[in-house]
Amino acid sequence: MARGELGDFLRSRREALRPSDVGIPSGARRRTPGLRREEVALLANLSVDYYERLEQSRAGTPSEALLGSLARALRLSVEERDYLYRLGGYATPKPGAVTGYVDPALLFLLDSLDEVPAQIVDDLTTVLAQNALAKALFGRWTDGDERSRNVVWRWFTDPESRALNAPEEHESVGRGYVADLRAAAARRGPDVVVEQLVADLRAASPEFAGYWSDMQVDPLQSTRKLIVHPRAGNLDVQCDYVRSESTGQRLVVFRPQPGSHTADSFEFLRVVGDR
Repeated sequence: MARGELGDFLRSRREALRPSDVGIPSGARRRTPGLRREEVALLANLSVDYYERLEQSRAGTPSEALLGSLARALRLSVEERDYLYRLGGYATPKPGAVTGYVDPALLFLLDSLDEVPAQIVDDLTTVLAQNALAKALFGRWTDGDERSRNVVWRWFTDPESRALNAPEEHESVGRGYVADLRAAAARRGPDVVVEQLVADLRAASPEFAGYWSDMQVDPLQSTRKLIVHPRAGNLDVQCDYVRSESTGQRLVVFRPQPGSHTADSFEFLRVVGDR
């Protein structure tokens, strides 16, 4: 494709977005349509100068990781994301590949949720995005590496992660994560990423190895949990999963149980902020 087509595509997608589409206040009247270049650069964690050069086709070939970040920042559909990768000279990502891309429909829902904790995970439970209340409840999981962002890995290797759940629920939570992981492995088929994750978990945790040998297959859908927070106290929640059919990613919503004081505790967490 023509050298300038990647830049033209980025510019067209930027101009098609409204600030409210990405959670940015509209503010004063804008002289140009869509987002500003500096806003896209901020969302994609790039310098403004580099993003400008990308749009002007003066930046050379961007990396696959960078394209994933741009696809997320511009809220591209799966088809648009794949088109962007082809423009960059790369094969389209395989299902479940770690690229920095987050399903735009789930991101829209996440941006609209400000009264309950919520986060987006992939099919292997790697945390991809969190709202402010999820960061206050669990910490900033998205700041870590791929392993430390994985819910199942943290559950079986990090006592601090497990301490947030009531002890009497530990076995059922652990078994639920393992059954969900086996379901994801079955959907993927032969896959080096999931095979390595399972091998590392079996080596690191005899508990995981025992649950894995039971061969339970059951994707997570909706589970009641008692979260024990060091500052907000006991939080009685229903943990709901909303799955995207196009990407396999899931929005996880921690909904307060009716009649409990959990909603008030969420408001407290909103005030105190991140852990």
